[in-house]
Amino acid sequence: MVRIRLRRMGAKKHPFYRLVVADSVSPRDGRFIEEIGYYNPTAKPPVIHLQEERALHWLRQGAQPSDTARALLSRAGLIVAARARPEA
Repeated sequence: MVRIRLRRMGAKKHPFYRLVVADSVSPRDGRFIEEIGYYNPTAKPPVIHLQEERALHWLRQGAQPSDTARALLSRAGLIVAARARPEA
């Protein structure tokens, strides 16, 4: 199964995450299929950058987001958009 999840980057106590599409059996910071954005929770305010069309593509292909990735995608409005309009 393909999952959309976070990959931890950055120094100790200064996390920075990349949103990646990966196989569910791959390790957290291991092999991935595609990078679709990043999330910096330490910035004020927190920064979320997404490639929206790629995220929608993977959601429509059946990729399951992790709980945290689902929250970030929801905040960007992509979960609702993926359900509303199927890809042509």
